[in-house]
Amino acid sequence: MRVVVTSEARFSRTPDGAVWTTDGPDHGFWVRYLTTFHRVRVMARVREVTAAPDGARRVDGDDIDVWPVPYYVGPRQYISVRPAIQAAVRGAATNHDAVILRVPSAIGTLLAAHRDRAQLPYGVEVVADPYDVFAPGVIRHPLRPLLRRRFVARLRHECRRAVAASYVTERHLQSRYPTRTDVPTVAASSIDLSASAFAMASRGPSAKGEAHHIITVGTMDQMYKGFDTLITAVARLNHVGVPARMSHIGTGRFQPRLEQLAARLGVADKVAFVGWCSPGEELRQHLDAADLFVMPSRTEGLPRALIEAMARALPAVGTRVGGIPELLPAVDMVRPDDPRELARVIGEMLQDPDRMSAASARNLAHARRYSRESLNPRREAFYQAVRDATKRPITTPSR
Repeated sequence: MRVVVTSEARFSRTPDGAVWTTDGPDHGFWVRYLTTFHRVRVMARVREVTAAPDGARRVDGDDIDVWPVPYYVGPRQYISVRPAIQAAVRGAATNHDAVILRVPSAIGTLLAAHRDRAQLPYGVEVVADPYDVFAPGVIRHPLRPLLRRRFVARLRHECRRAVAASYVTERHLQSRYPTRTDVPTVAASSIDLSASAFAMASRGPSAKGEAHHIITVGTMDQMYKGFDTLITAVARLNHVGVPARMSHIGTGRFQPRLEQLAARLGVADKVAFVGWCSPGEELRQHLDAADLFVMPSRTEGLPRALIEAMARALPAVGTRVGGIPELLPAVDMVRPDDPRELARVIGEMLQDPDRMSAASARNLAHARRYSRESLNPRREAFYQAVRDATKRPITTPSR
């Protein structure tokens, strides 16, 4: 059986038909579905390019193909190409295909509506919370309130209609977007940590004779990751006599704005924008060179970057949003959008070697819950539930 999986990733396709990504899920991600299905079709936005971008990784390959959706960025472009997207949606999956929607997703919502009309089943992988994504201050758009109401309502509907559900959180998303009581559900993060992703041991206490090195990871395509809050906190730390520097791993269109903020606050020389780096060993080297990981997000599902940092035995500070409270204790969390509190908690941790050592050991132990060996059985149970429901005679679930 083939499975069709929707994705909000944006891919590039070269003239030879190969599909590439620079910062989205590559071929290695999609092969996980082959444990249960014979073929995988990824449905996502694709733009035509003359050559693969620098650092790009292949998406398609053996038993995995990409069904292209017209390329767009943002609500305005989406509206302009929506008829073409709907046409692509109608042709993506047959009545005999299994369908898994990675939601919330505009593309996933269109496919869900198409399957609902045809009374065909689908499973959902809930990877984020639109209530938080479209919260005030996270995204600045005139249609933000409308988009928030619509995406929340659609996700609740899709979870109620799903024949199986997987959530990246243990509790948070399940409480807001429940399924019907008879539907199989699992908690399984999208992360895939092999044995090499984990540090050999936790970090012991150490005294720093130079500026403390803070690291953060994430896209700058939107401001919801809260890197502006962290830059402001770094400036405050240095102002109050706690020497600190920051490295950011990632790319995005808001980098110039963040660079200008660092310059305005007088910490341009203490904030390094490293750019994109390949997952695996290169990223691990950056994490291992840091003293503290900080996730200052305004919204999150269950953040992969934080779990990867914890697996390297890094102490961490995060905001009290989304699934982060499932990863960090209350003492290591702060309110979003509060650079003063963030600076205070970071400073207290950096200046307490015993607390840093304890956080290192706790984070490493907790991260092991997200190892490949731990998550794969849960994922495969979800895939099998979707497969079994696809093979059963069609029934119409109650609304």
